[in-house]
Amino acid sequence: MTRARNWMSNLILHAPAPLRSLRKLPVFGNLIHRISHRLLPAEEKTWAQIEVGPAKGLWMELNPRTGQNYVRGEAENALQNILTARLRPGMVFYDLGANIGLFTLLAARLVGIEGKVISFEPDPVVAARLRRNVERNQFANVSVVEAGVWSLSGKVKFVTADAASPDRGLGRFVVEEGGASGTPIPTVALDDFVQNAAPPDAIKCDVEGAELEAFHGAEKLLRTHHPWIVCEMHSEKNNRDSREFLSRLGYSIETVDANHLLALPA
Repeated sequence: MTRARNWMSNLILHAPAPLRSLRKLPVFGNLIHRISHRLLPAEEKTWAQIEVGPAKGLWMELNPRTGQNYVRGEAENALQNILTARLRPGMVFYDLGANIGLFTLLAARLVGIEGKVISFEPDPVVAARLRRNVERNQFANVSVVEAGVWSLSGKVKFVTADAASPDRGLGRFVVEEGGASGTPIPTVALDDFVQNAAPPDAIKCDVEGAELEAFHGAEKLLRTHHPWIVCEMHSEKNNRDSREFLSRLGYSIETVDANHLLALPA
């Protein structure tokens, strides 16, 4: 059974697009779906190397059903290109909402042994997987902080992603009264964090709607150290409010694509 699962994992993970499209056929696709799920549980993980792009050669523990873009070097290409163009050896990089660590691993390679990567991930299951990815690639310049980045240090209710998100990348904080139930988890304001850590030269932010909260908790840091920031926005309001906030701190804002902005110190 183990050999069959390994075979199925690699088949799904490395299947070319024409083969993957067979799953859309009414009868044959249903048969493939049933067989694959019988041989390969939804939570199955496998190790694979990224084959193309700036992160080529890095190892990641992937879900075979969601990992194809990683292997093919097609996961958030715009952000990979920004990190490759702007990170230099010796820099300090903060990865806010690191998830399973694509940008953590790429940044660790780019900043080198004299640099430092600090990765923040609030979901304990994802943080454990992130640590395994770091260890597999033997990066000694990465620290994983199992906490969410917020406006205040303390605890905030957090709702993890459901089973429909195999990589659990859609977890979010809940602060509104009567909102979804969640588990209180540690949070950290970056203004507090840098009291005992090197401040960042660069920040990647992907915190599922908590962008403005994260920036408010880093206002002194941003005013003093002026790291450049690439950030994914999860609503029009967050996009608008974050642009206004960062502009007031002296940043110039560039639009990367429909969901990302690049903030550069003026």
